[in-house]
Amino acid sequence: MNNKTAVGNAIGKIILMGEHAVVYGKPAIAIPFPVTKVKTTIYRKRGPVLLDCFYYKGILSGAPEILLGLTQVIKDITKSFKEELEDFSINIESIIPPERGMGSSASIAIATIRALYDFFNRPLTYEELLRWANVSEKIVHGNPSGIDAAIVSGEKTLYYIKGKPFMPFEFKLNAYLVVGDTGKEGQTKAAVEGVRQLIEFNIEEGRAMIEELGILAMSAKNSITINNAEKLGQVMTKAHIILDRLGVSDDSLNLLVSAAMDNGALGAKLTGGGRGGCMIALASDREQADYISNKLLNSGAQNTWISSLGVDSIDK
Repeated sequence: MNNKTAVGNAIGKIILMGEHAVVYGKPAIAIPFPVTKVKTTIYRKRGPVLLDCFYYKGILSGAPEILLGLTQVIKDITKSFKEELEDFSINIESIIPPERGMGSSASIAIATIRALYDFFNRPLTYEELLRWANVSEKIVHGNPSGIDAAIVSGEKTLYYIKGKPFMPFEFKLNAYLVVGDTGKEGQTKAAVEGVRQLIEFNIEEGRAMIEELGILAMSAKNSITINNAEKLGQVMTKAHIILDRLGVSDDSLNLLVSAAMDNGALGAKLTGGGRGGCMIALASDREQADYISNKLLNSGAQNTWISSLGVDSIDK
């Protein structure tokens, strides 16, 4: 038995624009968020496979149902290699909070897939990585759009319309993104159902709000293309107002969005499914981003992260 240790890494993701409206055929923009990371380490250890992660520490076969997507991929990959599911341990370190819309499940799966291929000395193509990641995501989310796996695996900004191919585009903006965590798990399924019911109850108003969110997502893409951070900020804030009217924000998110805006943010909004989870704020420079971050923490944010939106200038 060799003593090889294998490592796989992955990053998080942020939905910049298009939450909920993407369900109704409107565009969404998702960006890689490298300041949040996952590291999976696999090493030889005699006996049954052990798993050590945020949710669970113990024998792989005893892992809770919430980890079914991950454990299934581990089993399937090992079987596909015609290897025995024994004599190794898996340690997963993640700074991506779960259930916050930051791609935690996809990131953990992708880091683990990379580590497994390295551990068993198999070459890993991008297509295989994406295929395995989507196996996990389907178990975790039921009917995912695939955007989390695509963003995390490809690490490129994507413009996405349901049912159409993902469209990568360059995101280089003279601005910084601040992410604030409410500390509450997001309630994506409940939020999606709430939007559906609102639209059914008031078709005209509901559809008008969805249409406006689609227009704002297109405007955001244009703002990025022409490097207009001020315009992007305005678009983000308008989107949050509509998302709040749709019932997918909550007091914790609105509090942090207001705190960001009151302290100089160019724009702010919730990100992801809503009803908890995270919000994002746009800052013109690092100094302002640090200031907003501190104000968010003072206002109740459980954690914050800051990233430059300029290519080749990501803050670690």
